[in-house]
Amino acid sequence: MLNLGLFEILVLAGLFLLVIVVAAIGYLIYQRYAAKASASAAASPAVTAARNSQVLEAEELAHRIRADAEAQAAQVMAKAEAQVQAVEDSRREADEETRLRRSELRTQRLEVERREQRLAEREERLHADSRALEEKARYLDTTKAELKAQRRTLQEAEAESQQALERIAGLTAEQAKAELVAAVAHDAKRQAVIVARDIEREATKQAESRAQMIIVGAIQRLASDQTAESVVSAVHLPGDDMKGRIIGREGRNIRAFEQVTGVNVMIDDTPESVLLSCFDPVRRETARMTLTELVKDGRIHPARIEEVHERSKSQIEQQCLRAAEDALADVGISDLHPALVPILGSLQYRTSYGQNVLKHLVESGHIAALMAAELGLDVAQCRRAAFLHDIGKALTHEVEGSHAIVGADLARKYGENPDVVHAIEAHHNEVEVRTVEAVLVQAADAISGSRPGARRESIEAYVQRLEKLESLAAAHTGVDKVFAMQAGREIRVMVAPEQIDDIEAQVLARDLAKQIEEELTYPGQIKVVVVRESRATETAR
Repeated sequence: MLNLGLFEILVLAGLFLLVIVVAAIGYLIYQRYAAKASASAAASPAVTAARNSQVLEAEELAHRIRADAEAQAAQVMAKAEAQVQAVEDSRREADEETRLRRSELRTQRLEVERREQRLAEREERLHADSRALEEKARYLDTTKAELKAQRRTLQEAEAESQQALERIAGLTAEQAKAELVAAVAHDAKRQAVIVARDIEREATKQAESRAQMIIVGAIQRLASDQTAESVVSAVHLPGDDMKGRIIGREGRNIRAFEQVTGVNVMIDDTPESVLLSCFDPVRRETARMTLTELVKDGRIHPARIEEVHERSKSQIEQQCLRAAEDALADVGISDLHPALVPILGSLQYRTSYGQNVLKHLVESGHIAALMAAELGLDVAQCRRAAFLHDIGKALTHEVEGSHAIVGADLARKYGENPDVVHAIEAHHNEVEVRTVEAVLVQAADAISGSRPGARRESIEAYVQRLEKLESLAAAHTGVDKVFAMQAGREIRVMVAPEQIDDIEAQVLARDLAKQIEEELTYPGQIKVVVVRESRATETAR
């Protein structure tokens, strides 16, 4: 405030001095002109008048100078006042900013003091915690040393106890451990078998219930004929004299017939009948048609035999093609490769245990489709895989290998889906099953082959299978008696109760079922029943 007041006084003093200087200058000019006027008063009036006019001009000039000085002084005063006002405003702003800065500094100083106080408190707590940790560390070190001493004492006592036990039991520690491990392993195996049996029983119960519903539903919805094919073709003759004409002079006709057709002609004492035998069913059927037409026509000689045989071959090819087209229409397949159609049709004359293979394929396709629909699978793909699963049987007389592998190669060659190819090659477990569709094809094949009336076996094969079943079961240790029952669909094994317990009986049933699957060929399935019966007999006297 003092500095600003002094500035104002200096400004005002400067203004007054300026006014005084200007007035003095004007006064001096006025005096000069006045002196000149007085000096020339005695002069002529004209000179006096001129001088008077100059004096007036000087006065006017002095007045103008004064007025200008006053105006400039007023302007300077206004500027000074404005500067003073600006300085006052700046001073007030500076005072306000200083006050705010001081307030902020005061707040920051208080905050810093609080933080310093908190840090000091935290440092005190850390020091306290550090002292506590040091005490705990010393306590732990002491405890560790005591534990080491106790451990050494216990080890020494354990060694002494072990030596005493070894002396008492007469066994070393390793031997006792081995016996203990063996006992525990035996108990664990028994418990594992028991648990596995319970789990398997529960899973089998649920799975069998669901599977029975699906399979029974598929079988009930499927209408199929009983098997009517025979492995030997018979040709009926109008009379026994026709046999001589078939044989011909010195056997010429029968030799020509067998050479042209590749079929064995069996002429025996059976009245009005001739049997044709051949491993190839298509060739056998061609020969049957040829002989039937020759007998009907009555002209039998080598040239005629060749002519009729060629015509019969053409008819058989047409029948095979028609049968394949009918089968494809029956299962709803329209995009099969044209090269597979005649191969498929040749299965019309192929039988498996008396069951027509082409009808078996149609039937398997329908069964697989029904079960696939129940399981929510691809119905078309499952039907196609089941329909084509035995197509390799048409070439087993020409190509080496099992019909599953041959059929899979054939399907792969003509661009079938890889899942269909896998189902074909895996339907007899010659290739490990990887897809649900392949399992479904296996089930459809088994259902079609095992239903009542689907297949039949020769007496020799039937008897051999029963004998093989009984011999396989009798070869196991602890088996007392074996009975093949239900036409070979079930084998009942009686075991000695003192040699085999309940758990081992379960294991025996499983092993025997697996051995039958690996070593025997049979239609359908065989149930293995292991019976363990304990009897206590005593006589009262």
